[in-house]
Amino acid sequence: MKRLWRFFPALPALMLSGCTVDLLQPRGPIGDGNSFMMVLEWAVMMCVVVPVIIATLLIAWKYRASNKKAEYWPNWSFSHKIETFVWGIPIVIILILSVVSFWSTHFYDPYKPLTHDQLVKEHAENQKPLNIQVVSLDWKWLFIYPDLGIATINELDVPTKTELNFHITSDAVMTSFFIPQLGSQIYAMAGMQTELHLLAREPGIYKGMAAQYTGKGFSDMHFQTIAMPVDQFQSWVENVKNGDSKFASGEPLNGSTYAKYSAPQVNAPVTYFADAQSDLFQYIVAKYNNGAVKDRATGKIMHIQPASNSAASDDTGM
Repeated sequence: MKRLWRFFPALPALMLSGCTVDLLQPRGPIGDGNSFMMVLEWAVMMCVVVPVIIATLLIAWKYRASNKKAEYWPNWSFSHKIETFVWGIPIVIILILSVVSFWSTHFYDPYKPLTHDQLVKEHAENQKPLNIQVVSLDWKWLFIYPDLGIATINELDVPTKTELNFHITSDAVMTSFFIPQLGSQIYAMAGMQTELHLLAREPGIYKGMAAQYTGKGFSDMHFQTIAMPVDQFQSWVENVKNGDSKFASGEPLNGSTYAKYSAPQVNAPVTYFADAQSDLFQYIVAKYNNGAVKDRATGKIMHIQPASNSAASDDTGM
């Protein structure tokens, strides 16, 4: 039994061996940047944590009660070396973290499209960006592809090596849209439009989620992001338009059916819409702005008749 106790320090590592950290397994340029910044900031902070832990153990050992040879200076009160060390190191660390945070905040601004260099590096400079409108509901995600005329619930399908331009809003309470392996999270708020620009480097299934608590259905408010080659994505689009999928709703998504599909629902199934109203997103935003919505392309304010679905649920816990 005593031999087994020798392995006790390794128990936490064993218990975590089956865990994965999506943020540290990026699959796109924005995810790469987020991961690098996390590791860099962690390494800088370890420059403080590790020496402090070592010094604490050494001092405790050296000045233990049984060590009669340790120095004893009852009148000592000040040391220039110690003052320089305890003030100088934190100042240097704060300066490094401030510069790095300022640079990364601007370089990885969610509203900022991917740079030409990033697209060239990912071999995506010749691909037309894909626009996706995201609507946060109670407790599911609606994805509208305005240029393709289709929509999905709780499943996001995207082509690889293509810039993804997300326009995000909420038709319920405020939450946060997040695909950890692809990059930055961004808030979804009723009556507002936020933006996010991502890219999936390789095919795969990546976890998407609501990163802010929104009530009893929050734990099931997640979705799969399925990244696939461009030709396979085009086949998927045709499949959705033909209504051949087992997830096909059999109905269009428009002002008449929106109330039905946007109603609060826990653990909502994946649903495909072969025909989605192209300006439905603007109608949802306008609902909370007395019919006014900003055209993101031109910057002009448009006045339209807002969508007439149910408002946010009272059962959100917020």
